[in-house]
Amino acid sequence: MYINITKSETGDNKGSSGALVHYLEKENRTQPEKGMENKPERWFNGTASDIKPHEVRMGIDRNVAKLGREDSKFFLINISPSQKELTHLVSQYGEDGAREKLKEFAMSVMDEYARNFKRPGIDSHRDLLWFGKLENYRYYSHNDREVKSGQKRKGERKEGRQMHVQIIVSRKDITNKIKLSPQNTSRGKNKAHSQKLGQFDRTAFKQSGETLFDELFDFERNLKDSLQYANTMRNGTAQQKAQMHTLMELTERHPQGQPLAMELAHDFAQGMFESVGDMLTTTGSMAADLLGLLMAPVEGAGEQQSPIEEEEKRRKRKKKAQSRGIRR
Repeated sequence: MYINITKSETGDNKGSSGALVHYLEKENRTQPEKGMENKPERWFNGTASDIKPHEVRMGIDRNVAKLGREDSKFFLINISPSQKELTHLVSQYGEDGAREKLKEFAMSVMDEYARNFKRPGIDSHRDLLWFGKLENYRYYSHNDREVKSGQKRKGERKEGRQMHVQIIVSRKDITNKIKLSPQNTSRGKNKAHSQKLGQFDRTAFKQSGETLFDELFDFERNLKDSLQYANTMRNGTAQQKAQMHTLMELTERHPQGQPLAMELAHDFAQGMFESVGDMLTTTGSMAADLLGLLMAPVEGAGEQQSPIEEEEKRRKRKKKAQSRGIRR
């Protein structure tokens, strides 16, 4: 699940939303492929599902009370499920049903967006001014590897299922009185600033979208496909990466351990455990389950060390190398 907040696909969110609205209408202007029907996708929000483009532009552009020339007027939220997630939706609801479920999911994501500000009176998508647009395709840009290598051309349609939702959300709430900015990530460090704009935790917002998808659609997520895994391997400490490596080995050998591994991954990403051994001694009832999986033999694998033994050996090798002045 990829959820991202940007200024605008057109690069500017300090003026009118007209250019962005026009850009997001591109699929409705595209000629359908031979033998395929072109069903226009309409704008939607929590109260309507057949909103016209000019109504979107006028709604966003008029909701700017007390915003200066250089202030952001709106933001763009991109909700892009993975190929696995889209395949799951289609298998459960069919192609058309998956589109409707994705729109419903987008509304729930906007509930989480509202709550993330932690502002009184901003509790759900109904407290926001926003408009969503489902898109069925994605196209290669000049930044894609395939275009740079000459395998694909800019503007060529990408393969596979590419359904996603783009949402334009106003900087001001539905009453045009409260300023809300996801760019304020102070998390309480600047109380006066947070009171004006709300304090927004982007990581928590993205995680809430992933968790919400799993709960709403009974999606069994693998550890490697989780935001927690991606963030740890990109930004985690060496110890956290080692712990994640151990949990990955656990889930590869024992797929039934996925739910437990997901729970523990969240805990050690918060710095709760210094090592796998510490993880085992502080997880209470989960420890026995984890230890049983870690020590369980893998059918057809022959003589192998458990992941916990392997992780401990890696830790000792690293410590020994560091004592000799060797950097790994």
